[in-house]
Amino acid sequence: QVQLVESGGGLVQPGGSLRLSCAASGSIFSIYTMGWFRQAPGKQRELVATINSSGSTNYADSVKGRFAISRDKAKNAVYLQMDSLKPADTAVYSCYAAIRGRGEINTYWGQGTQVTVSS
Repeated sequence: QVQLVESGGGLVQPGGSLRLSCAASGSIFSIYTMGWFRQAPGKQRELVATINSSGSTNYADSVKGRFAISRDKAKNAVYLQMDSLKPADTAVYSCYAAIRGRGEINTYWGQGTQVTVSS
């Protein structure tokens, strides 16, 4: 069984920064793409950023230049550094990972962490 555990959400003022972390554990043979989604109340889920096993990254236009995704292969972890935060960034952020365990590749999700940007 594979689990993704997130940490790092919270309340921050506009213009502030937060760093989200997500670590995978369990029966892991290899991890492919990792990334972050977010969902604000009443809105559709939005892909925020992804990073593949080679380190190539992609970002939603709304966060380009403000957010940075990274990963630590040794720790099976992915991070999201969020700077210059805006109230529009308020959402539940969830990490995901495409992981090969003992057989096929499956996508796993974290439990979600609340990020609130407000003065």
